[in-house]
Amino acid sequence: MTTWKPATYPSVSPYLVCENADEIITFLQSVFEAELVRRFDRPDGSLMHAEVRIDDSIVMIGGGATDQQSPGPHIHVYVRDAQAVYDRAMQHGAQSVQTPTRKRADDDLRGGFRDAAGTTWWVATQ
Repeated sequence: MTTWKPATYPSVSPYLVCENADEIITFLQSVFEAELVRRFDRPDGSLMHAEVRIDDSIVMIGGGATDQQSPGPHIHVYVRDAQAVYDRAMQHGAQSVQTPTRKRADDDLRGGFRDAAGTTWWVATQ
């Protein structure tokens, strides 16, 4: 069976987009004994994306120097078909943030959209 999300990940994860990402990671490690699972840095060494595990949950963290930053919450959702979910969101009035894209061969197919309440939803299929 082909899986559409990592086996050890929940379907829904909060996604924190913040200027002080390294401080947030340290805070989560200190307070919740979070484990750093993945980290990707930009060429200048600043954080682009990180994931920490707290018990059975993943918190995704994006660094602040990005055109994707927006006020309001970000939520990451693994879905069976990211393109279909993105298309439905567009049909129901969402604002596109990023069309579904696979940036590297081993990446998830991932797209983003903002709903009328200002929540940015990132949908991905492994």
